[in-house]
Amino acid sequence: MGAAPPPWPDAVRAYLRYQQVERRLAPRSLVLYEQALRRLHQYAQAEKPALQAAEVLPRHARRWLSLEHARGLAPRSLALVLSAWRGFYRWLGREGGLTANPLQGLRPPRPAKPLPKALSVDQAVALMEAAPGSAAPVPGEPPAPAATPVQTAEWARDHAIAELLYSSGLRIAELLALDIRPAAGSVAWVDMADATVHVLGKGGKRRSVPVGTAALHALQAWWPLRALLAQPDELALWVGARGRRLSANVVRQRLARRAQAAGLPTHVHPHMLRHSFASHLLQSSSDLRAVQELLGHAHIRTTQVYTQLDFQQLAKVYDAAHPRARKP
Repeated sequence: MGAAPPPWPDAVRAYLRYQQVERRLAPRSLVLYEQALRRLHQYAQAEKPALQAAEVLPRHARRWLSLEHARGLAPRSLALVLSAWRGFYRWLGREGGLTANPLQGLRPPRPAKPLPKALSVDQAVALMEAAPGSAAPVPGEPPAPAATPVQTAEWARDHAIAELLYSSGLRIAELLALDIRPAAGSVAWVDMADATVHVLGKGGKRRSVPVGTAALHALQAWWPLRALLAQPDELALWVGARGRRLSANVVRQRLARRAQAAGLPTHVHPHMLRHSFASHLLQSSSDLRAVQELLGHAHIRTTQVYTQLDFQQLAKVYDAAHPRARKP
């Protein structure tokens, strides 16, 4: 067995110096590590004033971590504390001859999975009805020039994309893979006559999703204008300025711009419309299995998160409307 570990303050200083010089830990992380190790020392002193680092047992570490949790630390903060403690003991093992790490096997609680963010029904309607590029004129400034045919086509495309994302709950990859008709090499296509999109989802799972009336009308408006942008041999339903299949980044940028034109107070991205589709459908039907099939989820527990989102929205309505729920 090697020499006994140095006293707490000396050991902490040496460990932080090691992290700074050899591991090149960021300054902010060093500060957080120092705070975590100072509390570790305080817990040890409260347990027994003369308790040394080598005398800490797993039961001590478990109790001290639970005290950190009781302080209100979030799971990620607890994970950082535990990382500092565990790393300190690993270093002591190399430098001071410890025979066991009392932090070994100790795990922080898992962070809660955040609920997906969805638009309200009113916000979704405002997004669909927004007219990108047609902002109100600024007093004293000349009116904006009339839209070019290409701009008109792009606006029609953006409208149809927003409507279809919200109408059918597609992932962005599924949306962008859509062709105007099935062909060799096609993995997804739209059937205008049947008002259906056929897509290839995660895990190679195929599904067919109906297209709502508003989305179908938007597609029908985009269909003849697509020729203004598309290369003659391009099969992609959504094409960009160069006439080829649209990229995900362009869709994200155009959708965010549309949300700004609609005056929405939140950043809108394609997956938020998928969340909104699922949440609003559940509010109307409560048919979890049907929503699971429409979303293409392999497991129903993935879809169940939207029931929590629905309950959260109902709780907000209750708190705002019920006379006995209002705060005095």
